[in-house]
Amino acid sequence: MRIGVPKEIKSQEHRVGLTPDGVRELVGRGHEVMVETQAGAGIEASDAEYQAAGAQILPDAAAVFAESKLIVKVKEPQAEERARLTPEHVLFTYLHLAPDTAQTQDLIASGATCIAYETITDENGGLPLLRPMSQVAGRLSIQAGAQALERENRGRGLLLGGVPGVAPARLAVIGGGVVGENAIEMALGMGADVTVLDRSPAVLERLSHRFGSALKTVYSTDSSLEETVLASDAVVGAVLVAGADAPKLVTREMVSGMKNGAVLVDVAIDQGGCFETSKATTHAEPTYTVDGVVHYCVANMPGAVPRTSTFALTNATLPYVIRLAEQGWRRALADDPQFRDGLNVADGKVTCAPVAESQSLEYVPAETVLGL
Repeated sequence: MRIGVPKEIKSQEHRVGLTPDGVRELVGRGHEVMVETQAGAGIEASDAEYQAAGAQILPDAAAVFAESKLIVKVKEPQAEERARLTPEHVLFTYLHLAPDTAQTQDLIASGATCIAYETITDENGGLPLLRPMSQVAGRLSIQAGAQALERENRGRGLLLGGVPGVAPARLAVIGGGVVGENAIEMALGMGADVTVLDRSPAVLERLSHRFGSALKTVYSTDSSLEETVLASDAVVGAVLVAGADAPKLVTREMVSGMKNGAVLVDVAIDQGGCFETSKATTHAEPTYTVDGVVHYCVANMPGAVPRTSTFALTNATLPYVIRLAEQGWRRALADDPQFRDGLNVADGKVTCAPVAESQSLEYVPAETVLGL
């Protein structure tokens, strides 16, 4: 299989689809890997390191797309990348299509086979390729929130953990999944007063067992959510519905009632955001204010720590890349229903039900495309 790794071009995105170690594994199995020059610069992996691992270095993205069948990326393809896709390509990356109608239409028109990291499942219903970046984003959310609380950043002027004699900031985490659990771990470690809200008693019980009395657990209802949000100095939105738009849990009315200088960190922004006032931002301009409340809504948070993120991501994706390369996408997906959940677009059809529903498009099951 000819595998291509283009340089990421989304704003302030420094990750790369494969590490040199990942390339070595693939080349050692007899595959060809084409890497765009300087694709690894953001993780301090030089062209020479990729060449030593067996990669061919190509001068630009156009050459990578032209020479490769399987394209391995990190973030969703930007418009100029989508224009390079053909029916011969298999695209393997994060897509987050539900809130992105333009990308969905371009992928349909391309005829390419598009497999999304974030909708592949495991035997327990987890999201194994979203998990490593959710771990990173959850931890980063607390660093971002703590910084946004500083007065120079228009925050309340609070130190997240306080000091002896001065109370810590009150922080709420909405959602107790992978993002939420990692955010809680970091926030408690920094000394914050942390409350988590979730609709699953089992999740709340698990978190209570792990963190003990240091963590307040609240079953999420409309009333308890509003009460907790209004009392908080910072709120982390950590909810996810796989493949679908994130639910708008925090309304504009709630935002207007929050403390001046309070902070909202929307980790769900890739799926449209879970705050009604959210809009995607970049690392270059990560925050904005609405009614005096600071919003941090960076759509590629793990890109801020690209070396950690890329190595964690390759650890998770490489076994799937190997299967696509060695079996071809049709056999690999036909043989594994959890892997098949990752198929979002194929043969010009939307094969992910939540994406189709969110955009009022026809849904064609992956099994139909595969002839199962």
